[in-house]
This record gives sequence, C-alpha cells and structure tokens, in this order.
Amino acid sequence: MKKTALDRLFSGVDWPPLIPGTLIRRYKRFLADVELKTGETVTAHCPNSGKMTESCLPGQPVYISFHDNPRRKLKYTWELIQMPGSLVGVNTQVPNRLVAESLRAALVPELAGYDRVRREVKAGENSRLDILLTGSNGSRCFVEVKNCTLVRDGVAAFPDAVTDRGRKHLVTLQELAAAGNRCVMFYLIQRTDANVFRPADEIDPAYGEELRRAVANGVEVLAWDVAIDLKRIRLRRRVPYRL
Repeated sequence: MKKTALDRLFSGVDWPPLIPGTLIRRYKRFLADVELKTGETVTAHCPNSGKMTESCLPGQPVYISFHDNPRRKLKYTWELIQMPGSLVGVNTQVPNRLVAESLRAALVPELAGYDRVRREVKAGENSRLDILLTGSNGSRCFVEVKNCTLVRDGVAAFPDAVTDRGRKHLVTLQELAAAGNRCVMFYLIQRTDANVFRPADEIDPAYGEELRRAVANGVEVLAWDVAIDLKRIRLRRRVPYRL
C-alpha cells in the first residue's frame, strides 16, 4: 500500500486521559478495584478475558480512563499496569486497532505491498478474522491479531488461558491458506521486556499443537513488541519466535 504524507505522521495509538491509581484486586475476569490517589476506591472494567498472568499484581500502579456514557454500568476502564519489568497494556481492543493503523501506514515490512486494509472480515460461515489485506492484483492476506501480555524471564507466551476460539482461528487460517490465500498470525506483545515469543504449551497444549500444524500448512507467524508510555503505544520491533 502506498504511504501518504498523513501515514508518515502516524506514531501510534494515543491513550485517553489516564487516571493513576493502585490495583487492589482483579476479579470475575472483567472487574478490577483500584484505589485512586484521593483514597477513593473505584471499580473499573477490565477489557481482558485472559488470566493476565504476570500482568495483574495487586499493589502495582495502574492507569484507568473515565467514560461519561450513561449506557455504561462502569464508568472506568483499566488501560495499563506498571509491572516490575515493563509498562503493560491491558486493553485487548488496542492491538487490532494498532496493527491495522500500522499496516495502513506501511510500518510492517513483512506485510507491505497491499492497497487496502479492512477490519473484522468474514472468513467462512461461522468465523471472522481481524484484518484482510488486498492487493491491486487480487491477492489477499488474512491477518489474525492476538494480544500477548504473558512474559516470564524475557519469554513472551500465548495464550495465558485455554482458548478454543483461538484454536479455531488457526484452523480457519489453514483452510484459507489451502485455498491459495496468504495467512498470518500476528502476536502483539503489549510490553517491552520480551526477547522471544513461543506458544504457551504448559497452559494450552492443544493451541500450541495447532499453531505448529498451521505453520507446517503455510500460515506465517509474526510477533512484534511495542514502545509504550503514558501518552501512546506504537509498534517497536519484530521479536523472534520459536515453536
């Protein structure tokens, strides 16, 4: 895809105004109690369905956003946590947007050369994938984006909980690859302290097995980490992977 002057200005996804606090606890997957600097305790929505292992430590600094929407039951959203090794992005809605905008700006060399970026595309009767890239010659590249926050000793791993849905995405990508399409699994590591990526076989061995099968059947793997601060998040570098 051609890079425009506006694309060259793309420097990442900006966070909404952030409110600092301290994590008291995360519970019921989608709830987190946060103590603000005023001493007030608020309950924030946790937009992350995973276990958040290594990114959910009580007592750590966190950053939440406020949303004055009368339709929302919870006015706060948990966006970031400061872990000992890195600031970590919690919101799983960020990776898809960040990757899509980075592709539009031609910032991922491995996925350059396409003319159009579409999000949330139907792939088969009962499946949707995150991104479809199309070229002027009719070429298609399906990209599924996964959010990775689990890092131990410099090793990023996905998933951090059993994911039947994630495994089905791998099956769908293999079917599309067999039909002649290019297919890519894109793991976005929402932190800065990973040196390598691998499937978390100790958590979901079926997912790891399916990922290796997918690679053998032509599905490509990309893992990227981010540059992240309290203003914005952007892609930083490609991280090697091992299967």
